[in-house]
Amino acid sequence: MERRKRYNDYATYCRRLFGGRVQKLSIDGGFTCPNRDGTKGAGGCAFCNNASFSPAYCREVKGITGQIEEGVRFFGRKYEGQKYLAYFQAYSGTYAPLAVLRERYEEALAHPLVVGLVVGTRPDAVSGETLDYLEEIAGRGKYVCVEFGVESADDEVLRSVNRGHGFAESEAAIRAASGRGIAVGAHLIFGLPGETPEAMLAGAARLCELPIDILKLHQLQIVRGTRMAEQYSANPAAFALYSEEEYLDFIVRVIERIPPRIYLERFVNQSPAEYLIAPRWGSKNFEFAAKLDKRLEEADTWQGKLYVNKTL
Repeated sequence: MERRKRYNDYATYCRRLFGGRVQKLSIDGGFTCPNRDGTKGAGGCAFCNNASFSPAYCREVKGITGQIEEGVRFFGRKYEGQKYLAYFQAYSGTYAPLAVLRERYEEALAHPLVVGLVVGTRPDAVSGETLDYLEEIAGRGKYVCVEFGVESADDEVLRSVNRGHGFAESEAAIRAASGRGIAVGAHLIFGLPGETPEAMLAGAARLCELPIDILKLHQLQIVRGTRMAEQYSANPAAFALYSEEEYLDFIVRVIERIPPRIYLERFVNQSPAEYLIAPRWGSKNFEFAAKLDKRLEEADTWQGKLYVNKTL
């Protein structure tokens, strides 16, 4: 019998929802971002290099169906009979005219092993008509999740990393997506320059008072091919990068303050070695999760232990 975790984990949520194992398949839908195409800026976020988190099978030139087929071949060797979610991960997955989104999402949903969509995007790149369309997909019985890259609740920190939006846009987008039969996810990065641990804790608490269902977290990583890599090379002292032990302790503090209703999907991200500059922990995601489980048990703490409801 599987031991119950001290937090609401996303994998258990999916097993209950789909009756078995479900795998996300990352898809490059050929989109861009408003802070790359000149609408809001150029160069993208200072920390972002999409190649550092896109698997080899995920290349837009192969087309949507081709990427799904390659992903199924890759994961099918490990887990037979599982279902899949088409995960539009690269850049901003809603940043296109509705006709384009409809064509690409419907192609993904037409695959017989795909049971739903997960769309990663920016809070300032989702229109009302796009949310209406996603709601319509959910009404067909398909799973739909929109993951908003919030990254920080501090507007000054967001400005410094060239994010191109503030927390107000995140709040508005999350509220607009809720109540539609769509799962709403949010993403935070811990360790961005200029943000203290106490400010990050307060920001996570503020975000979690919004109607989100799923939260993804990870530590700041310095990856090659980014503006932040150049900044780090010029002045590494300006970055307070976490050691693995420090980050474990911090994540415990975060978990204690998160409402019990929210599912936690991820705590860390590990960029491929050829991209990662720092920090180099050497642990895989499942190894970090095991250490976190042990740390929570040793501290006799759990998700929401210190949660105080301050509904916005």
